[in-house]
Amino acid sequence: MTKTRFAPSPTGYLHIGNLRSALFAYLIAKHDEGEFILRIEDTDKSKTMIGAEERIYNLLNTFQLTYDEGPNKEIGSTEYIQSKRLDIYKSYAEKLLKKGEAYYCFCDKKTLNTQRMKASEEKQNFLYEDPCRIIGIEEAKNRVLAGESYTIRQKMPKTGQTSFRDLVYGDITFDNNTLEDQILIKSDGFPTYNFANVIDDCLMDITHVTRGCEYLSSMPKYLLLYDALNFPRPEFVHLPLVKTKEKGTLEKRNKEDDLIDLLNQGFLPSAIINYIAFLGWNPKNNQEFFTIEELIREFDISKITKRPCCYDLKKLEWYNKHYISMMNDQDYINFTRPYLENVYNLKDKTEEWINNLLLLFKHHLHFGSEIALVSNLFFRETIILDKKCINYLRSDEIIPSVLKTFKEEIENCFDWNLQNIEEILKRVETKTNSTKEKTYMPIRIVVTGLNYGRELSKILFLLGQQTIIKRLQNSIGMY
Repeated sequence: MTKTRFAPSPTGYLHIGNLRSALFAYLIAKHDEGEFILRIEDTDKSKTMIGAEERIYNLLNTFQLTYDEGPNKEIGSTEYIQSKRLDIYKSYAEKLLKKGEAYYCFCDKKTLNTQRMKASEEKQNFLYEDPCRIIGIEEAKNRVLAGESYTIRQKMPKTGQTSFRDLVYGDITFDNNTLEDQILIKSDGFPTYNFANVIDDCLMDITHVTRGCEYLSSMPKYLLLYDALNFPRPEFVHLPLVKTKEKGTLEKRNKEDDLIDLLNQGFLPSAIINYIAFLGWNPKNNQEFFTIEELIREFDISKITKRPCCYDLKKLEWYNKHYISMMNDQDYINFTRPYLENVYNLKDKTEEWINNLLLLFKHHLHFGSEIALVSNLFFRETIILDKKCINYLRSDEIIPSVLKTFKEEIENCFDWNLQNIEEILKRVETKTNSTKEKTYMPIRIVVTGLNYGRELSKILFLLGQQTIIKRLQNSIGMY
């Protein structure tokens, strides 16, 4: 049975790249009717952030990436949080020590830094030659019992090659003489990422390891551990890099790519999932919008690309706009109203007015919080025109007549509704012998401060008669 895992570290904000890894692992498993598990890799306590673990659970739930095994869904006695599995890692380190494939290292940071600086001065790649490698096991144990600080390192081969086949990047070979003896157990007793990762993947029966291609260079370390522990190697699926236009690769602590920040701005989980599915995957057809069920059905490892892909916020906004426009009206109102209430005082507004305002922008919003930006014209006291708008108002001598006639018509309107507003606009056009553009554009500019926007009659209706008259009075004769 196909079994994949998502194994994040609770060390920062989850970003688009993290979710892409989780999604692809989930789709690989579910496409084959397999299982998807969650494992928390929290062995680097110096970087663990308070609340980060809970955010992982919440986000997987938000994006409906339900795991079959993991924290709170333990199978038997299996723990899925690495800090609770320390005895397991220690026992496997001891097995390697007994086999002579690992050793105790007593070198301190000063020794390591000295060699590192020397290599830098000589402009050579740093490859640590550990003098502890030749210390006998009994002598090493005595030093450990004496309380000397130590790490446990794996003995890496000095000759030959290590090869494997990646399901995306194909056959890859590494020269073993480029490898230094890797640390398995750190001086604080915690395992390194590589060591714990390999042990857990084997004990949890992971068949496909899915991760970013930045880990390709570390593959010899993983593979030699599998071999030393007599573990079967799983399949490896390395995903192409996700880059941003301005900042290179995504960063775990970069707020622009933070999933919680995107959700707070009003990006829908369905839109985010749909967009990131295309970050390194191509369905080989023209379909752009997928439900999670459709992604499970269509997803195929052979369709994962090697080329780096670009995280483009504008493209995500395009997807999100589609999903917002597809919402039913009531769901849309419930979704956008909090963003409006967070910015503006709506106490003097009726429910009908609020709903009509929100619906005016339903097919034009790129994200939920944008409603507060585009609706600003309905709440501000004064209108300030930019140079382009002012030049337009001065571009034709008929414009003052249009505005004057429109003001008169508005003042004489005793039943404020959409139909009457539309009839007023038509009468102004007829009375001034103007074109539709020369009628609508000056009115739009003066009452909204913009030379673009939604349907003018609906905007006028929502602005209200008195607000429009006030704005006309402030502008007529000024341009």
